[in-house]
Amino acid sequence: MHIRTLISIILLSASAILPGGSAAQPSDKPFTLVIDAGHGGKDFGCRGKTEYEKNITLDVARRFRNLVNTQFGDSVTTVMTRDTDVFVPLGDRAKIANKAEGDLFVSIHVNSVDYKNKNRANIHGASVYTVGLHKSEANLSVAMRENAVIELEEDFSETYQGFDPNSSESYIIFELGQNHAMAQSVGFASLVQNELVTTAGRTDKGVLQAGFLVLWATKMPSVLVELDFICNAEAEKFLGSERGRQKCAEALLNAFADYHKQSK
Repeated sequence: MHIRTLISIILLSASAILPGGSAAQPSDKPFTLVIDAGHGGKDFGCRGKTEYEKNITLDVARRFRNLVNTQFGDSVTTVMTRDTDVFVPLGDRAKIANKAEGDLFVSIHVNSVDYKNKNRANIHGASVYTVGLHKSEANLSVAMRENAVIELEEDFSETYQGFDPNSSESYIIFELGQNHAMAQSVGFASLVQNELVTTAGRTDKGVLQAGFLVLWATKMPSVLVELDFICNAEAEKFLGSERGRQKCAEALLNAFADYHKQSK
């Protein structure tokens, strides 16, 4: 792996998102919320006994968008990275968000653990990630799983210039800088986590940091939400139900409403 090349990538990315890297937006510009439904198409994401992550994330994303549109009207513009069951490369998701000049990026996912994990059937709870250093092996494992989707892209090695989502060495790039919008990202992540616990009734697994490529590439406050563990039968049942998905969407709405109020 070419560490020097990786360092160049992250330094260029960092320069692109530093304050001053983009033109200031007019004060009357509608707030732009970018909603990213994880996985899709040939990328099924995590799998439960009957449910696929890609279907859960798309349904929750649509519900979240509809709730925001109803409550905020023209004052908030919502942008979806996908609105159907299609495969969208990680890099393209970030490009969509950046082209839309998003003010907030919310990537929706469902968690799981390896089949060999003895706690697979019992683990449960929601967590919200911001980009940053891997505070534990568990965080690194989640980032590796989510980043591994690039392997479904044609010429992914060339596109991502040698980055190997399955090699811990590749993650040295995430030690070379931090998202300039980290404070806002962590603040919104905390709001989402609280709502997933209080509104959606999920167990609190905390606000965490890990090296997600899709978050690094966005030029705005960004979070990745893991709604619960699909490998847990009760959690899968909740995430597969109309009520469960609506509750998750409502939790995201409540968190966004608080964040939007604070950002004025």
